[in-house]
Amino acid sequence: MLGKKNKPFFVAEISSNHNGKISVAKKLISIAKAGGADAVKLQTFTAKTMTVNSKKKYFMIKEGLWKGYSLWDLYEKAKTPYNWHKKLFKHAKKIGIKIFSTPFDETAVDFLEKLNCPIYKVSSFEMNDISLIKKIISTKKPLIISTGTSSIEEIAQVLKEIGKSKLKNLSLLYCVSNYPAKINDFNLYNIKIMKKKFNCEIGFSDHSKDNLMGAAASKVGATLFEKHICLKKERGLDYDFSLNEDQIKGYRNSIDNPSITINNSKIFTKLLGKKKFIRKNSENLSKNYRRSIFTIKKIKKGEIFTKKNIKRIRPGYGISARYFENILGEVCKKPIDAYEPLTKKFWKR
Repeated sequence: MLGKKNKPFFVAEISSNHNGKISVAKKLISIAKAGGADAVKLQTFTAKTMTVNSKKKYFMIKEGLWKGYSLWDLYEKAKTPYNWHKKLFKHAKKIGIKIFSTPFDETAVDFLEKLNCPIYKVSSFEMNDISLIKKIISTKKPLIISTGTSSIEEIAQVLKEIGKSKLKNLSLLYCVSNYPAKINDFNLYNIKIMKKKFNCEIGFSDHSKDNLMGAAASKVGATLFEKHICLKKERGLDYDFSLNEDQIKGYRNSIDNPSITINNSKIFTKLLGKKKFIRKNSENLSKNYRRSIFTIKKIKKGEIFTKKNIKRIRPGYGISARYFENILGEVCKKPIDAYEPLTKKFWKR
């Protein structure tokens, strides 16, 4: 389904560019098909499954494209309503394009299973959410994991924890989690390193503003591509790093025929970067939006951590979401208020 037999496999990401209109979402699916995309992807979440409704400093976006939003307000605006999904899956089937989604918690996986979602994608900021990934693996569907902000060691550790050997169809995406991402943010040699180390399909989640990086990623061996799409007249939250209806075919051509887009060897060498796995400092800010563990109620010293008082949410100021199951049942060492990051000083084995 994915990878070498169908390379390059091009996924058009709708994300929030529907602007709260199902008619726009359907049109985006149609232009993805017309532009030559192999699949179209949704994101399945509610504000409640992403974060909490708080204006504490942890939950306010202070820089970048979405500066001024609280995380709750951003996700409330960006969500694709659950009651749209069945209609959008039906529309995609009608026009003959594959459709799947990124679930952001286990309840979203259960919901998508009822729609017979054929593929699942894990977002870069959820890559440390082992419980979510294991839930997806239990469906036995193809799995795509984006790796933005993660080191090569972190990627290897996640694959070890989830039991990579049990996965029959795994793809990893090299991704730079900047929105939009600049050319200097990338080190495309990372794709070669990932292909060699992880022995699975390696793709590219592209948040840049043109076709150059996609073409270069294809030339270096990426076999799966994800790129956001939009309508020219609908300025959504992701508009600044998305392809409009007039640009999708051009991107398709660039990844299919990368040498046409990149016909200068010096440019290609520059885009490859250094021959070691590198994360540029420009991504450091984005690490704050990974999933981590926060309190959702005030917890007294001596209380037990349960699913009723702690939760895996964005942002990333608490203990990594990967340790959630380990912490459940443990004792709180110090009192802590609601909507605070759970750090080691409150929990130590």
